Amino acid sequence: MLTIAECSTSDAFSVASPASQNRIGNGHMEIERTCPVCAHDSTVVYAEARIDPKRLGEFAYASRKMPEYMHLRLMQCPQCDLVYANPVPAPSELESAYREAAYDSKVEAEYAAQTYASQVRRFCDRLPDRVGTLDIGAGDGAFCGQLQKLGFTNIIGLEPSSAPIAAAEPSVKDCLKQEMFVPGRFEANSFSLVTCFQTIEHVPEPKVLCQEAARILKPGGALCLVGHNRRSLSCKILGRRSPIFDVEHLQLFSPESMRRLLTDSGLTDVVVRPIYNRYPLAYWARLFPFPRAIKDLLIKGLNATGIGRIPFPLPAGNMVAWGFRK
Repeated sequence: MLTIAECSTSDAFSVASPASQNRIGNGHMEIERTCPVCAHDSTVVYAEARIDPKRLGEFAYASRKMPEYMHLRLMQCPQCDLVYANPVPAPSELESAYREAAYDSKVEAEYAAQTYASQVRRFCDRLPDRVGTLDIGAGDGAFCGQLQKLGFTNIIGLEPSSAPIAAAEPSVKDCLKQEMFVPGRFEANSFSLVTCFQTIEHVPEPKVLCQEAARILKPGGALCLVGHNRRSLSCKILGRRSPIFDVEHLQLFSPESMRRLLTDSGLTDVVVRPIYNRYPLAYWARLFPFPRAIKDLLIKGLNATGIGRIPFPLPAGNMVAWGFRK
């Protein structure tokens, strides 16, 4: 449930509700909500907001950016183990922020797409066919290219940001549509596979997304998600210096809350498992919480020697989940 309340002038996300675009006071409003997975109205504060508006630039809503180590006020749900932001920006504000976000991670996107394709191979033979695939948060379409290699057809990639679409390869550019995923956009029984990689943390209503995905899947079709695991070892070690604590992330899942998200959305035979990511060493250096000056020097040195381009797999605290429509 979303409600509207006045927010402080220092809040970087003081936005109008989609239900009412009338601003109050100095023009700042915020949206409050209950747990977006189980609807429990938690009073357990996981962490108070940590935001410096002056540090939010063109990459604040970009994929695979340099971590800023900032986040909204976070609550912990005692029923489903989700950590979620409350309050959150309005969908209209989020759409604007993502539309204008910069993009500089084409190389990393290709490595990520290869990793995601390796997971889809685990279950794609069980799908009813390979006709009709929807990728939510498609970026520059790198995964759409992997889907083509796997024999999928009628591929659609939804991406709200203009910059990654502009960087897309010609072979996948026609697959990409610059828009958000909204209920009712596609007909029921349209897709054999719906994917949403490193995007489920970014949407205001993740359960609505999964329920809608289940509706538009063909019988036997699958929804596949990749997200951060807040219970992972890397997150435990780094704490709130982990890159998963970010102004973009409106919720952070554990295996328990991810499984509940899919099962409560009507999907069956749900699998949740850890996933190793494979990226160049320079990108891994970008994620580690070194002081910025040291990090810049390290990345510069790695790139200058060529070592930074060497790919390396790490258990970075992510998980993959999939489930099937009956």
